[in-house]
Amino acid sequence: MGQAAAAIEQYQFDFLDINMGCPAPKIVSGGAGSKLMLDPDVCGRIVEQVVQNTSRPVTVKMRKGWDADHITAVECAKACEQAGAVLVAVHARTREQMYTPGIDLEIIRRVKEAVKIPVLGNGDIHTAEDALTMMRETGCDGVMIARAALGDPWLFERVNAAIEGLPAPKEPNLQARMNALRRQVEEMVEQKGEFVAMPQARAQTMHYMKGLKGASALRRYCCELSHLEDIDTLIEAVFDQQRRAADADDNREIPFP
Repeated sequence: MGQAAAAIEQYQFDFLDINMGCPAPKIVSGGAGSKLMLDPDVCGRIVEQVVQNTSRPVTVKMRKGWDADHITAVECAKACEQAGAVLVAVHARTREQMYTPGIDLEIIRRVKEAVKIPVLGNGDIHTAEDALTMMRETGCDGVMIARAALGDPWLFERVNAAIEGLPAPKEPNLQARMNALRRQVEEMVEQKGEFVAMPQARAQTMHYMKGLKGASALRRYCCELSHLEDIDTLIEAVFDQQRRAADADDNREIPFP
């Protein structure tokens, strides 16, 4: 890890984050990701080596622990802080729990009380109110949002407004949602090339169908994406489905500009 940090030091980036929270079998089978939560000493030594080989701030993402018998977030956070980490983010589930059931806000509070560096809470933040509740009940310094932002990048704006005590921003209309969808896929193609990006875009675009009329049929269009221009066919189908729904019931509120 120290050698890896040194190898990328020449590139431009703002901070270096160590993921000690990933639960994927292919990751933990090699001893990485959330498997590190079983050994707080190793967590600390990894952070120490990375800190020694980079001029950037080093942060750490972790979980509550490995399983119900190994709740190690507090110990791991303290070890990382002592080794030079400037921030830790805590996903309040064990690796055994993966993404269910609900999160344990208590573990975030315990980590916050145990270290002096900033602590971010993570897990089950679907609304601005969820973020406020987490911060209020744990004392954490901020929140980290992951799955809930898929297809809804405006969630960050709503959360920021709630934290700052500002009025909730206006919900995006259908045109704004489709613009965001297309921009995301275009950037994926720019970064990875069409051959790699478009199969990945199938899953990403499905998230934007949530809440739309005829969503199940529209997801079939998502599964057929192979070329960038296919996005236009998908978007045309989205607008067509919403028009049909509006024609069928003029009193129904449709997110159509």
